[in-house]
Amino acid sequence: MSSSSNSKYLSKLRDKRILVIGGTSGIGFCVAEAALEHDANVIVSSSTQTKIDKTMSRLQGSYPDKATKISGRVCDLAKLSTLESNIEALLKAATENNTKKIDHIVFTAGNSIPCPKVSELTVETVQAWGNVRFFGPFVLAKYAPVYMTPGPRSSITLTSGTISHKPFKDRAVMAAWGSGVEGVMRGLAVDLAPIRVNIVSPGAVATEILEGVPEALMEMFRKETLTGELGAPEDVAEAYLHCMKDGFMTGSVLANDGGRVLA
Repeated sequence: MSSSSNSKYLSKLRDKRILVIGGTSGIGFCVAEAALEHDANVIVSSSTQTKIDKTMSRLQGSYPDKATKISGRVCDLAKLSTLESNIEALLKAATENNTKKIDHIVFTAGNSIPCPKVSELTVETVQAWGNVRFFGPFVLAKYAPVYMTPGPRSSITLTSGTISHKPFKDRAVMAAWGSGVEGVMRGLAVDLAPIRVNIVSPGAVATEILEGVPEALMEMFRKETLTGELGAPEDVAEAYLHCMKDGFMTGSVLANDGGRVLA
């Protein structure tokens, strides 16, 4: 048999249109890389044009033969006042005014803000933690179905974190929003069916967000896993690929945490 006839698994994402929100760094960037290696058309989104331009250059440099399959769009999710208009504009741009339907959306976006202790929190600081991670997926779900290919071969994959299931001390706010977005995922899996909705729950992953973290804390992260290692974003990206490729999976949480919850 020819090699092409033996690629029914590797070809599941071929020529699919995949939007990665938060795709300019960390796990999202690796999802974009992996999707390109599966011959998909990839649109990466981030909060600034500078991040988009840098990511486009990196991807095109790594995959010059797929340069025409890579594009980028700015979408700032941090302000609730512009969240709806920005997401709708992103979807219009990513589909070229709804002429090219999206097959899969991966949401890995987050904002880097301090997590307040319970004794120091305010309503405003708690809400700020949910602007991108919680309200973003809700608003995305409001508009996305119109711009997506209908049916169970299409999917939306969100991101939470193992801290939702096993919180660190003084991270109650982070745990709350992470748990909340898992509830959002289950509700959306029902409301958006037959489009599938799932979530990936990573542990500590060696991405840019951990740069500058003291080595003692990094060692604590390693010791809290069964593997004795931090996650590699290239490995965690595989969970998102699975969510896209498995047309029978919806409403599920994929833990990718090195066994931290059991450690």
